[in-house]
Amino acid sequence: MKLKHITNAIMAISICAGVLPVHAAEVEVLHYWTAGGEARSAAELKKIMESKGVSWKDFAVAGGGGENAMTALKARVMAGSAPTAAQIKGPSIQEWGNEGVLANIDAAANEGKWDAVLPKVVSGIMKYKGHYVAAPINVHRVNWLWVNPDVLKKAGATAPTNFDEFFAAADKIKKAGLIAVAHGGQPWQDATVFESVVLGVGGAEFYKKAIVQLDAASLTSPTMIKAFDTLAKIKTYIDKDAAGRDWNLATAMVINGKAGMQFMGDWAKGEFTAAGKQPGKDFLCLAAPGTDKAFTFNIDSLAMFNVKGADQQKAQLTLANAVMSPEFQEVFNLNKGSIPARAGVSRAKFDSCALKSMDDMDATSKSGGLVPSFAHGMAIDSAKAGAIQDVIAKFMNSNMTSQAAAQALAKAAKAK
Repeated sequence: MKLKHITNAIMAISICAGVLPVHAAEVEVLHYWTAGGEARSAAELKKIMESKGVSWKDFAVAGGGGENAMTALKARVMAGSAPTAAQIKGPSIQEWGNEGVLANIDAAANEGKWDAVLPKVVSGIMKYKGHYVAAPINVHRVNWLWVNPDVLKKAGATAPTNFDEFFAAADKIKKAGLIAVAHGGQPWQDATVFESVVLGVGGAEFYKKAIVQLDAASLTSPTMIKAFDTLAKIKTYIDKDAAGRDWNLATAMVINGKAGMQFMGDWAKGEFTAAGKQPGKDFLCLAAPGTDKAFTFNIDSLAMFNVKGADQQKAQLTLANAVMSPEFQEVFNLNKGSIPARAGVSRAKFDSCALKSMDDMDATSKSGGLVPSFAHGMAIDSAKAGAIQDVIAKFMNSNMTSQAAAQALAKAAKAK
């Protein structure tokens, strides 16, 4: 009891003296930017928020595909303690909107003229029933192939543009005693390779029918069977230690010359950049075999959850505006390897890979080759995406035939 009286007395004196700390508005942000380039990008946003007098509570959950983060988010929302914002993508924004837990941030969007600076394909994903509920951070291109040119040179191979050339290069790399394809045996990584294979084998229109519209005839077609045959052949060039390997460790294999090629989105470039590597010299960024006229997009965004109190709501709008500022969009995307979601960001500091991504996105948005990534939550609802991902993972880890996989894919497309 004496201790309690002493504590109360100290607090009373502090209040009278005006020395109690003032608790600034705070934002708690759930994200899974935990690898090198990504982590630096998150730190930049924290810095911007703190410069605006808003404290940052980091809620980072490791796992490149975001599954662990989504599990943590569901637990928090169910407990009635949602974070200020969470890294969410595509159809999942609509699913959370249906739950009635997302905040209307039209005030920030109006102030920043988001409708004018965002491509329609991007702004549409950020809205729920016509109102902004999320702020886009970037656009990733998923259908990249990352190549170490020194490995190609040692093997006497050339950079591939189609699957025949890809397998010719892979054979030479394997013969040279190196790993042809760096890969992490995790379901989301398997799905990342799969969607690029489907796009390369069937083209953008087939991809849309099969992977976005989930057309049953396309899912069981000879073209899909050929895609699985191609995936089965790719498996033979992956090393035996791939199971469970994180994506950035697979990227490190290419960086260090242990492996020749990796199928991965352009967040992989952040790892090359962090290692001091130069595009065109130390590494090549090529469209995945057969996909040079297409662009699979993955948009990172922060969805805003309902928060209580005027201070917290104001801090949330400050966060939304910070995310959409040209200053942050430039530094984030330079670190992460992606391209800005909004117009009006200088291209001056972006490298050749990013500039190619910007130009290809513009071209494919006009040609019809711009398609949403299924593997990264942009194309279909989470139940169907999960069921399809399970089929691909089973195919990658068993002797399942291509015909059986195509039939299983059509069945998974009906998941609810």
